[in-house]
Amino acid sequence: MILKNNFKKLFAIFGILIILGLVVFFAEVLYLKKAHSSFENYYSFRGCVSLVEKTDSYGICRLASGQEIKLVKFQGAWYLDGDLPGGWFNF
Repeated sequence: MILKNNFKKLFAIFGILIILGLVVFFAEVLYLKKAHSSFENYYSFRGCVSLVEKTDSYGICRLASGQEIKLVKFQGAWYLDGDLPGGWFNF
């Protein structure tokens, strides 16, 4: 009887942890999706403090450290140049 109650408590705790993990995962996915959705969002996401140059397909901005980075539009979303999606998990 005691073992059965402990098993139920462990199962409930495990279930809660899985649910919390899924909530955090999906919140992060939505946050990243919003960041990539527009130049302004991605500009802010990357920590840019000033805009150096911008066209419809790319923008160059300056970080607080003084480093300049290039943001590029790829398939309707914004990315850091050289950090485009791809690899074995993208079809």
